[in-house]
Amino acid sequence: MQYKEIVSVTGLGGLFHLLSTKSDGAIVRSLADNATKFIPSRLHNVTPLESIEIYTTGPNVRLHEVLQQMKDSTKTLPSAKADAAEIRNYFKEVYPDMDDDRVYTSDMKKMLKWFEILKGADLLDFSAMYPTAEEAETNETEVAAEVSEAKPAKKSSKKATEASEKTTAANGEADEVKPAKKATAKKKSTEATTDAEAEKKVAKPKKKAE
Repeated sequence: MQYKEIVSVTGLGGLFHLLSTKSDGAIVRSLADNATKFIPSRLHNVTPLESIEIYTTGPNVRLHEVLQQMKDSTKTLPSAKADAAEIRNYFKEVYPDMDDDRVYTSDMKKMLKWFEILKGADLLDFSAMYPTAEEAETNETEVAAEVSEAKPAKKSSKKATEASEKTTAANGEADEVKPAKKATAKKKSTEATTDAEAEKKVAKPKKKAE
């Protein structure tokens, strides 16, 4: 079970592990009591947590980024039943960029509940799914190094191709030379035949004179 498989369901409290989807709904398992149930799409909406965004004073951020800040914070987590002022003060300290005008207290309470559920299910480790900028840069460097190591093999292959081309060219030149040799041999044979015929013609008149 991973964070990306966790969903919320409208009309139902808590969080659920999405097991499978169907044309008319989904099958989920509650993280609270492990009860499995079918969620008809005509009655409920199923929303993956990783698709939820939170309003900030800048660009929107994914829910897991706020949850990570809550995890890293040393400030005591308030109860979801605490008064609105206490809850809002908590998020101002933990995530100062959160937009107070567009994020309602009810949304903050929901995040507090979800944080506790995810913590209990040991689903607050986002490093594998969402690497930091430094980790992403390290991964890119490693990939670049692997590509660089692969280049000599390509050069070797190129050299082999050039050697093959030279061999082919040499063979071609040899083939071009052979016909010349045959032509010379043929020419010599013709010259020898001509000389023999000339001798016969010279010899015949001597025979008749006798």
